[in-house]
Amino acid sequence: MRKIGFYERYIKRPQDFILALISLIILSPIIVIVALLVRFKLGSPIIFKQKRPGLNDRIFEMYKFRTMTDEKDSTGKLLPDDIRLTKFGKLLRSTSLDELPELFNILKGNMSFVGPRPLLVQYLSLYDERQKRRHEVRPGLSGLAQVNGRNTISWEEKFELDIQYVDSVSFFRDWKIIFLTIKKVFIREGINSNTAATMEPFKGVKKESIGL
Repeated sequence: MRKIGFYERYIKRPQDFILALISLIILSPIIVIVALLVRFKLGSPIIFKQKRPGLNDRIFEMYKFRTMTDEKDSTGKLLPDDIRLTKFGKLLRSTSLDELPELFNILKGNMSFVGPRPLLVQYLSLYDERQKRRHEVRPGLSGLAQVNGRNTISWEEKFELDIQYVDSVSFFRDWKIIFLTIKKVFIREGINSNTAATMEPFKGVKKESIGL
């Protein structure tokens, strides 16, 4: 069983709450401006809501600013991401402004500033036992994988970094990740994968990657 240290047990959550509250107050003018621009350029709804698994696989609703249109083909099926993702949407993603509503998730206790990124609910059945361990901590606004490649590294590399974080949660590591995240945002690094506008869907463990 994983050992939970003093920082994670008593400091991390209050620290998250205080930082999220301060961030929302300081960034409120930017949040309002982005919300108005999203409404004008992409329409309603302004906030994109999606169910994601969090701590101990508990499902919560994650908030982000909308970055895609609702364009559909003749059969009513949504067009591919790279078509629906507008220049404005790409700008929001490259600056991570689309992530600002997740500060409310942190206030609510669904998320932390640092932790494995919350992924899609349908991936839950695809994880192996080791990958499932990423849910032993609250998901994060940023994480070890995000400051080490983000969408340019493979799923297997991401999950390994997630587990490394789970096994070594600490005050200093969290703040190092926070500062590195700020740096990554300013240089706009690792936003897209090498082959798609967004990260390719996770399709399960590759047998050859685990020696089967």
